[in-house]
Amino acid sequence: MTDASATAARRPGEQALTALGLAAPALDPADASPHAFPGGGRWRTEIPSCEGPEALAVVLKEASRLDVPIHRISQGSGVWMLTDSEITEMVEATAERDIELCLFTGPRGTWDIGGSTRTDSRGGGLRARGHDAVAGCIEDAVRATELGVKCLLVADEGVLWTLHRARLAGIIPADTTLKVSALIGPVNPAAYAVYENLGADSVNVPSDLTLDHLTEIRRVSAAPMDMYIEAPDDLGGYVRMYEVAELIRRGAPLYLKFGLSKAPGIYPYGHHMRDLTLNTARERVRRGRLALDLLARHGADGDMAPLGSRLPGSLKRFETPS
Repeated sequence: MTDASATAARRPGEQALTALGLAAPALDPADASPHAFPGGGRWRTEIPSCEGPEALAVVLKEASRLDVPIHRISQGSGVWMLTDSEITEMVEATAERDIELCLFTGPRGTWDIGGSTRTDSRGGGLRARGHDAVAGCIEDAVRATELGVKCLLVADEGVLWTLHRARLAGIIPADTTLKVSALIGPVNPAAYAVYENLGADSVNVPSDLTLDHLTEIRRVSAAPMDMYIEAPDDLGGYVRMYEVAELIRRGAPLYLKFGLSKAPGIYPYGHHMRDLTLNTARERVRRGRLALDLLARHGADGDMAPLGSRLPGSLKRFETPS
């Protein structure tokens, strides 16, 4: 990474546009997020959709080759799509490099018999439908944490609250972090604050939020934010690489997620999708390198959180039943 102090920070195209009389308005300091990660730093990195040990090995190898720092690696198919030995292999490989591993919990409405998810309204969407679906998510959480997983990915408010209570009760380890999926990401500051209070340690917001939306959220919550810098097509396919520095300025503490547009979906993963999964895993790391290179060219690659840091700091929570 380039030392930001050695390169004056600038906005994309700033010098050329200023010379042509097309300079952008000055940045408003009031728009900047006042928050940071505990232990220092305003941004971390995440490689998503890493669906098993083989894909993980590809990501780690490519990250080493391209010198892409990684704070978190996440999986999207679910704990239940991995064997105990596969989870253990992933836990050990990430622990060796001090990277947080995040696995998705349980069944989702789009995969069960709820026909309403296929209507124009999308019905219950990705939520856990009924008691049994919640139970499946909790089963996944207990199993994953017993195998050493320290971060759980959640797509249901009830599951989030239940896992937070389980964490407080010692059913899962107290240092387990809970991450809200982009599939249900909040789009306003009030909703974002609700997720924080329900137990979220990081919240994935949709990639189509405006910069002003991020500033609005940061006025009510310091909970770490996750955002796809490049979003998969089923989440919009947005590519926001030239905005990375401003996304950090407005949204910190922020996880930069390096997704991939124009790629087929791979959930739930199986070996019949092996070549596609490994190729897209490799390309996600390369997309990360491109985004980090942009930050460096703009003198904005300072303030990365230390590698190995994973906890969210002190956050607001609803009172739990006694």
